[in-house]
Amino acid sequence: MVATKGWAEKTDVQVTDLARSFEDAGVAAIIYTDIDRDGAMQGPNIAATTALARAVTIPVIASGGVSSLADLLALRQSGVIAGAISGRALYDGAIDLGAALAALRG
Repeated sequence: MVATKGWAEKTDVQVTDLARSFEDAGVAAIIYTDIDRDGAMQGPNIAATTALARAVTIPVIASGGVSSLADLLALRQSGVIAGAISGRALYDGAIDLGAALAALRG
């Protein structure tokens, strides 16, 4: 379900329904953040992110829990996730940006 107002308020709106409503609005990409995983360093919700990416024509970027090179490679392996956002893992040194970019380009 979609959460708003800094993730403080959960709604009755399904993520895919909201995403589909933007398909004809010129949205360049959707950032899908699993708020239960954000900052937790427990890995992204690949299944839910992949399902959303397959349900819409807008590129989907994974966020929340991306904490290792293995996570990034798994997201790429989905074949449908357009990118990833990682914050804490970069700050804490769990992901080396240069090594990650090199691995993902290869």
